[in-house]
Amino acid sequence: MHGELTIPAQTLVAFTLVAARVGAALVFVPLPGVRRGAAQARIVLVLALTVLLFPQWPVVAAVPSPARMAGWLLADAAFGLLAGLLVGFIAGALQIAAQAVGLEAGFAYASMVDPQTQADSGVLLVFAQLAAGLIFVALGLDREVIRIFARSLEAFPPGTLAPAAPAMEEVARLGAGMFSTGARLALPVLALLALVDIALALIGRLNAQLQLLTLAFPLKMLAAVLMLAWIAPVFPRVLGGYSRQVLAGLAAVTGLR
Repeated sequence: MHGELTIPAQTLVAFTLVAARVGAALVFVPLPGVRRGAAQARIVLVLALTVLLFPQWPVVAAVPSPARMAGWLLADAAFGLLAGLLVGFIAGALQIAAQAVGLEAGFAYASMVDPQTQADSGVLLVFAQLAAGLIFVALGLDREVIRIFARSLEAFPPGTLAPAAPAMEEVARLGAGMFSTGARLALPVLALLALVDIALALIGRLNAQLQLLTLAFPLKMLAAVLMLAWIAPVFPRVLGGYSRQVLAGLAAVTGLR
C-alpha cells in the first residue's frame, strides 16, 4: 500500500505568508554573513525560521483570490521590512560611530572591500559591521527578535497591517536614538583626537620648522586605536541599553505593549 502526502492549500497559503514576513525581515537584521551568503543558505534559513514559527501560523479559512493573496504578501513583506529596519538600527549606531571616528582619525583615506556589500568602505566601518553582528548574537538579540516575531503573528496575523502612525513614530524615535547612541560611542575618541589636534597646533606655533603634517596621521590613528581598545568593553553595554529600547519599540509596533 502506497502512502500519499497531502498538504491542504490553506496550510500552503499560511506558510507562504509567514515566509514572506520572515524573509523581508532578514534584509535588515544584522546577522553576520546573511546578506552576502549563498542564496541556498538564505533560503534554508528562511524556511527553518518559518517552520519554527509553525504554532503561530494563521488559520486560513479559504484560499484567497490571486489579487487578495498578492495584497496579503505585500502587507506581510512591509511588516517584515519594518521589523527588520528597527532591529537594523542597532548595528547602524555602531556604524555611525565608526564612520565619525574613521573620518576624523584618517582611516577614511584607505578603503577596503566590504564583505557585506562588496563596495569600498573604510577600515573601521567594515570592522564595525562585523562587530555589530557578533554583538547582536552575543547579547541574545536574535532569540528576542524571534520571540517578538512569534507573538506578532498573534497580534497581527498575516494579511493585516500594523497601524501606520505608531510605526512611523517608533521609526523616527529609534532613528534619532541610533544617531545619539552612535555619538555617545564616538565622543570619547573624538574628544581625544581634538586634544591631539590642539597639541599639534600648539607645538607648531612654538616651532614652525617642525613638519607636523607627517606626524599628525600616525599619531591620530594610534590615539584612535588605543582609545577604541580601551573603551571597547563599554560598547556592548551601550548597545545593550539601546537594543532594549529597540525591542520595546518593536513590541509596541507589533501590538505587544
